[in-house]
Amino acid sequence: MVVSDKPLVRPMSGDGWRRVRFGDVVRNVDIAERDPLSKGLERVVGLEHIEPGSLHIREWGNVADGTSFTRAFRAGQVLFGKRRAYQRKVAYAGFDGICSGDILVFEAVSEEMMPELLPFIVQSESFFEQALQTSAGSLSPRTKWTELAKYEFALPPKNEQRRIAEILWAADAVVQQRDELFASLHAMSAAVDDKWFGHASKAVERVEAGAICDTTVGIVVTPAKYYVRDGVPAIRSLNVFPDRFNLDELVHISDGGHRLHPKSQLRTGDVVIVRSGRPGDAAVIGPQLDGANCIDLIIARPVMRLRPHYLTGFLNSESGRRQFLRGTAGTAQKHFNLGAFRKMLIPLPPAQDQDLAVREFAEIDSAATQVGAMRDTDIQVCKALREELLAGTRC
Repeated sequence: MVVSDKPLVRPMSGDGWRRVRFGDVVRNVDIAERDPLSKGLERVVGLEHIEPGSLHIREWGNVADGTSFTRAFRAGQVLFGKRRAYQRKVAYAGFDGICSGDILVFEAVSEEMMPELLPFIVQSESFFEQALQTSAGSLSPRTKWTELAKYEFALPPKNEQRRIAEILWAADAVVQQRDELFASLHAMSAAVDDKWFGHASKAVERVEAGAICDTTVGIVVTPAKYYVRDGVPAIRSLNVFPDRFNLDELVHISDGGHRLHPKSQLRTGDVVIVRSGRPGDAAVIGPQLDGANCIDLIIARPVMRLRPHYLTGFLNSESGRRQFLRGTAGTAQKHFNLGAFRKMLIPLPPAQDQDLAVREFAEIDSAATQVGAMRDTDIQVCKALREELLAGTRC
């Protein structure tokens, strides 16, 4: 990154692009408002409310609930998280409010730059490079406005700024549509949760898990003594997530260790449940893990008419999570024991209804996976488009 103290007004090429310093075309708005409610400022934004990679603020706090923040911002300004800049927290304010002192408030100098283009300049890779290179501090590095003001970039003429901003906001709108669709699927999933496991299922018989599952716990005592480079796969809590597995950090145990612990040997259809750290995350063992072993996980082997995928659907639901929360012990490290699991009340409708519930959840999960993949692709396209257009390359 080239940084100099000389005025930068040199043209990029014959089309009117010129190289400028950020501080020459953007203001750092640092206005303290100690009585925000009297000025109609009701919303408060902290770093936790800004989603990395998204320009849209979807959550905020309420000034009426109390806040120590005093920095005011207005709709149309850009909020930039100066602390831990690697988190890439940038937002385009859609409303007036108060924000954290770890957030810088940027405003375009309208004579030089269109306000609609500014958020994309701040989101650019080269701007973040400047922010990261100028951050100081070990535990909580921060950059400063004085350093960001030196950032140099190519600024097009006003008519080109308008064209670029329109294209980039249109691309951003596509991502927002994906987000709205994803939110709709989440709401649909919550409704299906309630239908099968929540208030809507009050008439369904509830049975203790210990009465409809054979249960045990995987290897607990010094499992590391069995670890080998190649052997029998053994899954741990870090491999188990709601209705899925991540086997990137799968360990293996010796054949001897596997034989010494026959009760924790897994079969297709078993349900494994996390006990510590993220208690309650549950998934069904498929053919790829048949014959594996497990470490410090609850194993539930459904009997009678209980379907394994229906059981995990319940355990991963809001209703199931509430029961796990009541039975969880510990503060720093959450823990759920086998006895508490056996006492959990599982709604147990007829087998055909369980199969229907599983299908409904599977359809929603499949749709959410597809939407998520499309959103990821859209985000990458937006990034590439932003970098290309801000570099001065023609579409």
